[in-house]
Amino acid sequence: MEQHIDLTIAEEKALATESLGEKIELIIDKLPPDEVTLHEIIEIVGVDSLLLLTIFLSLIFLVPVSIPGVSTVFGLGIILIGVTRLLALQPWLPAPIAHRKLSAPRLREGLTRSLLWFHRLERISQPHRLPGLTASGGMMFLNNLAFIFAALLLMAPFGFVPLSNTLPALGLILLAIGMMQRDGALLLLGYGANVATVLYFGLLIAFGGLSLQQFLRLLA
Repeated sequence: MEQHIDLTIAEEKALATESLGEKIELIIDKLPPDEVTLHEIIEIVGVDSLLLLTIFLSLIFLVPVSIPGVSTVFGLGIILIGVTRLLALQPWLPAPIAHRKLSAPRLREGLTRSLLWFHRLERISQPHRLPGLTASGGMMFLNNLAFIFAALLLMAPFGFVPLSNTLPALGLILLAIGMMQRDGALLLLGYGANVATVLYFGLLIAFGGLSLQQFLRLLA
């Protein structure tokens, strides 16, 4: 059975007032000892902190820690977060995704290792930079579309290839921090990470096609 996770009043205040990095560290400390589900993670983070939840779910892909099925589960969860933001809906996840069990120790290990990279990204963020990229409803609509696209890229079936999860996860983190901090420069970097991911996947597909042609020629 899933365990219900409650934050103390002090921990809830910490999530509301501390820096992004300190919020992530508090969430890591609250992970259960053995297994965790996406539903439990949402309970820890709070349903009103969807972008913070996205950062939390994406951090695991910045370091090479293999947890089977994570990119599919987390990617779909992030897509639903993006759709929720895009259409101003109530947060919801289908039960098979929300209640799928994952290894909490391996998740904690990967998140702790990736915090170094997150703190570096956090330090370069400047709130209200390039405000034209965050001020209008039209731009925020495009930003949320880019966010959903990055989550789709995260779910692409290239998980065994180096950087295939790292690049879209980096894009998600940059876009999420950019929207939270209203930092247009980080949003541009997030768009750039999406473009880099598409180019990288295109190269992988082209290389795979050439390799298949060579293999078929050998068989002929």
